[in-house]
Amino acid sequence: MGKEELVLNNPLRALGLEEKAEGNGQSMGLVMSRAGLGKTAILVQIALDSMMRGNKVLHISIGESIDKAKSWYNDILSLITKGKNIENIHEVISEILHNRMIMTFKEASFNQAKLEERLDDMVKQNIYKPDCLIIDGYDFNENSRAALIGLRRFMKEQGLKMVWFSAVSHREDSRKSSDGVPAPCHEVDDLFETVLTIKPDNQNIYLDIVKCASCAVKAGLTLALDPSTMLIMKA
Repeated sequence: MGKEELVLNNPLRALGLEEKAEGNGQSMGLVMSRAGLGKTAILVQIALDSMMRGNKVLHISIGESIDKAKSWYNDILSLITKGKNIENIHEVISEILHNRMIMTFKEASFNQAKLEERLDDMVKQNIYKPDCLIIDGYDFNENSRAALIGLRRFMKEQGLKMVWFSAVSHREDSRKSSDGVPAPCHEVDDLFETVLTIKPDNQNIYLDIVKCASCAVKAGLTLALDPSTMLIMKA
Protein backbone atom coordinates (compact mmCIF):
# COMPACT_ATOMS: atom_id res chain seq x y z
CA MET A 1 0.00 0.00 0.00
CA GLY A 2 1.27 3.47 -0.90
CA LYS A 3 -0.04 7.02 -1.25
CA GLU A 4 -2.61 6.02 -3.88
CA GLU A 5 -4.16 3.47 -1.52
CA LEU A 6 -4.26 6.07 1.24
CA VAL A 7 -6.29 8.32 -1.06
CA LEU A 8 -8.72 5.50 -1.80
CA ASN A 9 -9.05 4.55 1.87
CA ASN A 10 -9.34 8.08 3.20
CA PRO A 11 -12.64 8.32 5.17
CA LEU A 12 -13.16 11.77 3.63
CA ARG A 13 -13.94 10.07 0.32
CA ALA A 14 -17.45 9.70 1.72
CA LEU A 15 -17.95 13.34 0.74
CA GLY A 16 -16.66 12.85 -2.78
CA LEU A 17 -14.66 16.09 -2.83
CA GLU A 18 -12.00 14.61 -5.10
CA GLU A 19 -13.59 16.11 -8.20
CA LYS A 20 -12.87 19.64 -6.95
CA ALA A 21 -9.52 18.60 -5.49
CA GLU A 22 -8.45 17.59 -8.98
CA GLY A 23 -9.12 21.10 -10.20
CA ASN A 24 -12.30 20.76 -12.25
CA GLY A 25 -13.50 24.08 -10.90
CA GLN A 26 -13.06 26.68 -8.21
CA SER A 27 -15.02 26.58 -4.97
CA MET A 28 -15.30 28.00 -1.46
CA GLY A 29 -16.21 25.73 1.42
CA LEU A 30 -17.19 26.33 5.03
CA VAL A 31 -17.10 24.17 8.17
CA MET A 32 -19.24 25.44 11.06
CA SER A 33 -19.87 24.42 14.64
CA ARG A 34 -19.92 25.74 18.16
CA ALA A 35 -16.49 26.33 19.70
CA GLY A 36 -14.36 23.26 20.39
CA LEU A 37 -16.29 20.68 18.37
CA GLY A 38 -13.64 19.78 15.78
CA LYS A 39 -13.73 22.26 12.91
CA THR A 40 -9.93 22.20 12.57
CA ALA A 41 -9.93 18.40 12.41
CA ILE A 42 -12.33 18.48 9.46
CA LEU A 43 -10.35 21.22 7.69
CA VAL A 44 -7.13 19.23 8.14
CA GLN A 45 -8.77 16.12 6.67
CA ILE A 46 -9.87 18.17 3.66
CA ALA A 47 -6.35 19.59 3.34
CA LEU A 48 -4.74 16.14 3.59
CA ASP A 49 -7.11 14.75 0.97
CA SER A 50 -5.92 17.46 -1.42
CA MET A 51 -2.26 17.06 -0.41
CA MET A 52 -2.35 13.30 -1.02
CA ARG A 53 -3.51 14.05 -4.56
CA GLY A 54 -0.43 16.18 -5.16
CA ASN A 55 -2.04 19.59 -4.60
CA LYS A 56 -0.19 22.22 -2.58
CA VAL A 57 -2.07 23.53 0.45
CA LEU A 58 -1.50 26.79 2.33
CA HIS A 59 -2.97 26.49 5.84
CA ILE A 60 -3.71 29.86 7.46
CA SER A 61 -4.06 29.48 11.22
CA ILE A 62 -5.52 32.56 12.94
CA GLY A 63 -4.90 32.81 16.66
CA GLU A 64 -3.01 29.51 16.94
CA SER A 65 0.68 28.59 16.78
CA ILE A 66 2.44 26.76 13.95
CA ASP A 67 3.19 23.87 16.32
CA LYS A 68 -0.51 23.49 17.16
CA ALA A 69 -1.43 23.38 13.48
CA LYS A 70 1.35 20.87 12.73
CA SER A 71 0.16 18.61 15.53
CA TRP A 72 -3.28 18.37 13.92
CA TYR A 73 -1.73 17.11 10.68
CA ASN A 74 0.57 14.67 12.48
CA ASP A 75 -2.26 13.27 14.59
CA ILE A 76 -4.70 12.79 11.71
CA LEU A 77 -2.04 11.34 9.41
CA SER A 78 -1.20 8.88 12.18
CA LEU A 79 -4.86 7.89 12.44
CA ILE A 80 -5.28 7.50 8.67
CA THR A 81 -2.13 5.33 8.36
CA LYS A 82 -2.65 3.32 11.56
CA GLY A 83 -2.78 -0.40 10.90
CA LYS A 84 -2.05 0.04 7.19
CA ASN A 85 0.76 -1.97 5.59
CA ILE A 86 2.51 0.91 3.85
CA GLU A 87 5.95 0.45 2.36
CA ASN A 88 8.39 3.28 3.10
CA ILE A 89 5.81 4.92 5.37
CA HIS A 90 8.15 7.73 6.45
CA GLU A 91 8.92 8.64 2.83
CA VAL A 92 5.21 8.58 1.96
CA ILE A 93 4.31 10.88 4.88
CA SER A 94 7.23 13.20 4.07
CA GLU A 95 6.05 13.44 0.46
CA ILE A 96 2.51 14.29 1.59
CA LEU A 97 3.65 16.95 4.08
CA HIS A 98 5.91 18.48 1.44
CA ASN A 99 2.68 19.75 -0.15
CA ARG A 100 1.78 21.86 2.89
CA MET A 101 2.81 25.26 4.18
CA ILE A 102 1.47 26.77 7.43
CA MET A 103 1.15 30.51 7.94
CA THR A 104 -0.03 32.03 11.22
CA PHE A 105 -1.64 35.35 12.07
CA LYS A 106 -2.60 36.91 15.38
CA GLU A 107 -6.35 37.47 15.52
CA ALA A 108 -5.99 41.25 15.60
CA SER A 109 -3.50 41.36 12.73
CA PHE A 110 -5.29 39.24 10.12
CA ASN A 111 -6.96 40.96 7.22
CA GLN A 112 -7.49 40.33 3.54
CA ALA A 113 -4.85 42.83 2.42
CA LYS A 114 -2.09 41.24 4.53
CA LEU A 115 -3.00 37.75 3.37
CA GLU A 116 -2.99 38.79 -0.28
CA GLU A 117 0.33 40.63 0.13
CA ARG A 118 2.09 37.69 1.78
CA LEU A 119 0.71 35.14 -0.66
CA ASP A 120 1.47 37.32 -3.66
CA ASP A 121 5.06 37.75 -2.45
CA MET A 122 5.49 33.98 -2.04
CA VAL A 123 4.20 33.27 -5.52
CA LYS A 124 6.20 36.02 -7.23
CA GLN A 125 9.41 34.94 -5.46
CA ASN A 126 8.71 31.34 -6.46
CA ILE A 127 8.73 30.26 -2.82
CA TYR A 128 5.35 28.52 -2.78
CA LYS A 129 2.28 28.48 -5.03
CA PRO A 130 -0.72 26.83 -3.37
CA ASP A 131 -3.62 25.11 -5.09
CA CYS A 132 -5.80 25.05 -1.98
CA LEU A 133 -6.18 27.56 0.85
CA ILE A 134 -7.35 26.71 4.37
CA ILE A 135 -8.36 29.66 6.58
CA ASP A 136 -8.94 28.43 10.12
CA GLY A 137 -10.26 30.98 12.59
CA TYR A 138 -11.74 33.56 10.20
CA ASP A 139 -13.97 36.00 12.09
CA PHE A 140 -17.19 36.34 10.13
CA ASN A 141 -18.54 38.88 12.61
CA GLU A 142 -15.66 41.28 11.96
CA ASN A 143 -15.29 40.75 8.20
CA SER A 144 -17.74 41.99 5.60
CA ARG A 145 -19.41 40.39 2.63
CA ALA A 146 -17.24 42.62 0.44
CA ALA A 147 -14.12 41.07 2.00
CA LEU A 148 -15.32 37.56 1.10
CA ILE A 149 -16.13 38.67 -2.44
CA GLY A 150 -12.63 40.11 -2.62
CA LEU A 151 -11.18 36.78 -1.48
CA ARG A 152 -13.12 34.96 -4.18
CA ARG A 153 -11.74 37.36 -6.76
CA PHE A 154 -8.22 36.94 -5.38
CA MET A 155 -8.65 33.15 -5.41
CA LYS A 156 -9.48 33.28 -9.10
CA GLU A 157 -6.55 35.58 -9.89
CA GLN A 158 -4.13 33.23 -8.09
CA GLY A 159 -5.54 30.12 -9.75
CA LEU A 160 -6.59 28.54 -6.46
CA LYS A 161 -8.85 25.51 -6.77
CA MET A 162 -10.40 25.58 -3.31
CA VAL A 163 -10.63 27.85 -0.28
CA TRP A 164 -12.01 26.45 2.97
CA PHE A 165 -12.98 28.42 6.08
CA SER A 166 -14.04 27.57 9.61
CA ALA A 167 -16.69 29.57 11.45
CA VAL A 168 -18.00 29.52 15.01
CA SER A 169 -21.76 29.35 15.50
CA HIS A 170 -23.53 30.04 18.79
CA ARG A 171 -26.34 28.10 20.44
CA GLU A 172 -28.18 31.26 21.46
CA ASP A 173 -28.22 32.67 17.90
CA SER A 174 -31.02 30.96 15.99
CA ARG A 175 -30.71 32.91 12.75
CA LYS A 176 -30.41 30.78 9.61
CA SER A 177 -30.44 31.29 5.86
CA SER A 178 -33.11 29.76 3.65
CA ASP A 179 -30.71 26.86 3.02
CA GLY A 180 -30.25 26.31 6.75
CA VAL A 181 -26.80 27.89 7.12
CA PRO A 182 -26.53 29.27 10.68
CA ALA A 183 -25.34 32.70 11.81
CA PRO A 184 -22.94 34.42 11.52
CA CYS A 185 -22.72 33.08 7.93
CA HIS A 186 -26.43 33.14 7.14
CA GLU A 187 -26.14 36.30 5.02
CA VAL A 188 -23.08 35.22 3.02
CA ASP A 189 -23.95 31.55 2.44
CA ASP A 190 -24.57 32.16 -1.27
CA LEU A 191 -20.82 32.78 -1.66
CA PHE A 192 -20.06 29.19 -0.61
CA GLU A 193 -20.54 26.11 -2.77
CA THR A 194 -20.18 23.84 0.27
CA VAL A 195 -21.28 24.23 3.90
CA LEU A 196 -20.73 21.50 6.50
CA THR A 197 -21.89 21.75 10.12
CA ILE A 198 -20.72 19.66 13.07
CA LYS A 199 -23.44 18.80 15.56
CA PRO A 200 -23.25 16.84 18.83
CA ASP A 201 -26.11 14.58 19.88
CA ASN A 202 -25.63 13.08 23.34
CA GLN A 203 -22.46 10.98 22.99
CA ASN A 204 -22.47 11.13 19.19
CA ILE A 205 -21.14 13.72 16.74
CA TYR A 206 -22.47 14.22 13.23
CA LEU A 207 -21.44 16.10 10.10
CA ASP A 208 -24.42 17.65 8.34
CA ILE A 209 -24.09 18.35 4.61
CA VAL A 210 -26.06 21.61 4.50
CA LYS A 211 -25.06 22.35 0.91
CA CYS A 212 -22.39 20.84 -1.30
CA ALA A 213 -22.21 21.56 -5.01
CA SER A 214 -18.83 19.83 -5.16
CA CYS A 215 -19.74 16.67 -3.21
CA ALA A 216 -20.71 13.27 -4.52
CA VAL A 217 -23.35 13.12 -1.76
CA LYS A 218 -26.55 15.14 -1.71
CA ALA A 219 -27.28 18.08 0.56
CA GLY A 220 -29.24 17.06 3.62
CA LEU A 221 -27.21 13.93 4.26
CA THR A 222 -25.75 13.40 7.74
CA LEU A 223 -22.50 11.50 8.30
CA ALA A 224 -21.37 10.11 11.64
CA LEU A 225 -18.01 11.21 13.05
CA ASP A 226 -15.89 9.15 15.41
CA PRO A 227 -15.96 11.29 18.59
CA SER A 228 -12.44 10.21 19.57
CA THR A 229 -10.76 10.93 16.21
CA MET A 230 -13.21 13.18 14.30
CA LEU A 231 -12.77 10.96 11.26
CA ILE A 232 -15.85 10.18 9.18
CA MET A 233 -17.12 6.75 10.17
CA LYS A 234 -17.61 4.24 7.39
CA ALA A 235 -21.14 3.01 6.97
